Amino acid sequence: MLSAEDLLARIRTGVDGPVTIRDLMRHLRLPREQRPLVRRRLAALVDRGALVRTRGNRYAAPERMQLVTGRLQVNPRGFGFVRPDHPVHGLEGELYVAASRIHPALHGDRVVARLERDRGAGRAEGSIVRVVERGHARLVGRFEDDARGAALVVPFDHRFLTDVRVPADARGGAAPGDMVEVELTWLSAAHDPAGRVTEVLGDIDAPGVDTRIVIRKHGLPDAHGADAIAEAQRLGRDVRARDVRGRTDFRGLTTVTIDGETARDFDDAVTIEELPSGGYRLGVHIADVGHYVPEGGALDRAARERGTSVYFPDRAVHMFPPELATGLCSLNPGVDRLVQSCVMDIGADGEVARYELHDGVIHSDARMTYTDVNALLTGQQRGADEPGAHLGPLFERMAAVFERLHERRRRRGSIDFDLPEAQFVVDDAGRVEAIVAAERNVAHRIVEEFMLIANETVARHLARTAVPALFRVHEAPDPVRVEDFEAFAATLGFSLAAPPDAVEPVHFQRLMDRLAERPEARPVAL
Repeated sequence: MLSAEDLLARIRTGVDGPVTIRDLMRHLRLPREQRPLVRRRLAALVDRGALVRTRGNRYAAPERMQLVTGRLQVNPRGFGFVRPDHPVHGLEGELYVAASRIHPALHGDRVVARLERDRGAGRAEGSIVRVVERGHARLVGRFEDDARGAALVVPFDHRFLTDVRVPADARGGAAPGDMVEVELTWLSAAHDPAGRVTEVLGDIDAPGVDTRIVIRKHGLPDAHGADAIAEAQRLGRDVRARDVRGRTDFRGLTTVTIDGETARDFDDAVTIEELPSGGYRLGVHIADVGHYVPEGGALDRAARERGTSVYFPDRAVHMFPPELATGLCSLNPGVDRLVQSCVMDIGADGEVARYELHDGVIHSDARMTYTDVNALLTGQQRGADEPGAHLGPLFERMAAVFERLHERRRRRGSIDFDLPEAQFVVDDAGRVEAIVAAERNVAHRIVEEFMLIANETVARHLARTAVPALFRVHEAPDPVRVEDFEAFAATLGFSLAAPPDAVEPVHFQRLMDRLAERPEARPVAL
């Protein structure tokens, strides 16, 4: 049976211009009895913008008619760009659309646009012909009454340039000044969009409302479905004996988690032993979420929909219900937990002499913070009743392994950007009091180094055993951008000391070494 994709491919490669169904059937040598099927396939392709239908019911690929199908990105200043779905002859990159030629499309819509003017160098300007698919079913904005008494919602995202009209019976209890979520119910080329208020989020200055705005703006599903919650609850609160069978037992080793003070869940833990040879056996243990999430089940579907957990200063939107996110799959102290373990023997040179990968089970001895560990390692914390005071030798071994691993990376030319991140200071009411530079100490660097070597070891194992996997690839730097960077560094009296087309990470690291402890280090690193 002729599929829509097959038909589209044959039209793109074998049809030069707009054709009728009869001409298309003859040109593609399709039997007459397939005409109803072809008609349905053409209609579907037109609906999704893969083909265009002209006056006289003729069909063609958009690129054959100086048309572009793609996603519209609007700039708050009014103009926009269409990112083509497919390459268009004579157009490199995106199609510029002036503000006066965007209506009736909105930011995020998939549209058909016409190339109007060649701007040279592969650039072109165009106008929106029609909207193929709306990019947003809901918007977040401020509810207001206009001068005529009509209700409207002013979008929070400034890339949506048009207010949303709200009929009198669709206000949902909103009052002027409220932040609301509005469902778009009607759009046309002749009028502004209309909608109905589906949720009143509250005053924008009220505690927690800013977080709710971001959640709604990005369509984050913050409530889990009943089926996913029920599936999580059936797992219970404790690791069952049958879950431990066949796993490597690490419960006899001293195990700790090290996270920030405000961490809401703990997904990695560390063990470390000193070997008779003078090396160390480092164990990095990651919560084994997959054990509890059968493929195709309610939890799996919820995870696919969300993709990740999202963290805010005052709350987290977890990928899984709390029974897993902060329960069975959080490596809390004093309880058994299932893990995926990477155990590595680290030599004096920082190289991994041997490694093992395990389905494991651990029993965390302590929940430590970066501050606690740093205080122990720097001699700031001596009281026997302080958190983890009895674990001082454990953290000293960790620091020794960190030094070996870090020196190994430096020898390889890895860039070490030791820059602080932003930290939100939130008061008891949930309001952000300040944004400050988060303090980074040796404990942060220890954990980062351990996670790096574990990831590298697992990646090498996957590549060596030809297991299909996704890898992040860091492409070589663009020589043009390297030249720009070199020009900037030169204004400070420094240089990469390498040609732009032959620069390597080690050149950047050497520059950072020369800038160490100097005020220029931060702007160069950024």
